Amino acid sequence: MVLTVLVLLPAAGLFLRVLQENSKQRDNVQKEQDGVEYLTALSPLVSALAESQAAALQGVPSEPASVTAAVARVQGVDERFGDELGTRARWADLKTKISKLPTITGAANKVFTAHVEVADLTIEIFDAVRENSTLNRDPDSDIWFLQEVVAEQMPVAVTAVSRLSDLANMVAASSGATKANLKTQFGYQSLRVSETVGELTDSLQEAVDETNSDTLSGNLVSNLDSFRRGIEAANRGANLGGADPNVSTLVTAQSTLQTALAALSGVILKEISGLLDDRSGTLTYKQIEAFVLFGVAIVLIALATVWTRSRARQAQSGATDQPGEGSRDVSVQASSGGNAPGNSPFGGGPYDSAPGYGEVPNYGGGRERSGALR
Repeated sequence: MVLTVLVLLPAAGLFLRVLQENSKQRDNVQKEQDGVEYLTALSPLVSALAESQAAALQGVPSEPASVTAAVARVQGVDERFGDELGTRARWADLKTKISKLPTITGAANKVFTAHVEVADLTIEIFDAVRENSTLNRDPDSDIWFLQEVVAEQMPVAVTAVSRLSDLANMVAASSGATKANLKTQFGYQSLRVSETVGELTDSLQEAVDETNSDTLSGNLVSNLDSFRRGIEAANRGANLGGADPNVSTLVTAQSTLQTALAALSGVILKEISGLLDDRSGTLTYKQIEAFVLFGVAIVLIALATVWTRSRARQAQSGATDQPGEGSRDVSVQASSGGNAPGNSPFGGGPYDSAPGYGEVPNYGGGRERSGALR
């Protein structure tokens, strides 16, 4: 019994450690999946805010329907995951600022600044989600690069392209010192677009090189081609180092890029979700395997204990039976010697022994018989 306990305790301790580690990994995967769901709802908001910015600069006071729909989707996921992902306060503040955008009127620069602030706060929520969901610490290289694209580089690229297009309009409508200042901002956003697009493309290439997914590369091809065409058009429209930017070319490029980035975002988030589902399934299998192996170990230990105790009882029983059989043999041998002195069945000594058949007892102690008998 003591041996069984000594064997079972280490096995149970090892099983508990495996189970705890498995449970921890499953919790991390679930948190990352929650983060992906939040990002899926948050991504359309970036494009919707870019649309709102362009409309507001053109004097349209009402909030676009795309913004209303995007806000409703984010509100839904924030109610479910806001506390866990640490976005509740950030989202409440951002939502309030979004609702006030239609009320901001006046100079284009004032309207533009208000939308820039809102877009920057939106990007901060992206950062909070990727950090608090641990997506930015994922151990798999493909997921890490994909989350970097969809949660960091892509929102920056969308906002930079939208600002580039709107600043081109503002440059064309301004003059003097204001125009010079706006052209400086325009040049910065153009460089920002080029830098972010380069990082985004490199990250996607790294993800494709490292991924275990059979569909990632194929799904990215068409969307990347459209994205690159949009970037080429944006660079032509920027006309850096020349005269004023080509507004119509930039507006077309912005539309192409937003469409490509929206499609690209959907593909990437779907791939991340699929990879996390595969990992979750693997962890579930390992958990079941651990339970099965622990159960088999217990059964084997129990069988070994029963067998050992059974063998011990058999050995003890054999050792107890052997002395009794020897005593009976000795007594039988002793009683079988009937003619031996001292072994008379009548309990007498050597003088009580009966003569053998045909023998004449010598009562005279060796003296000759009397003459009468002779």
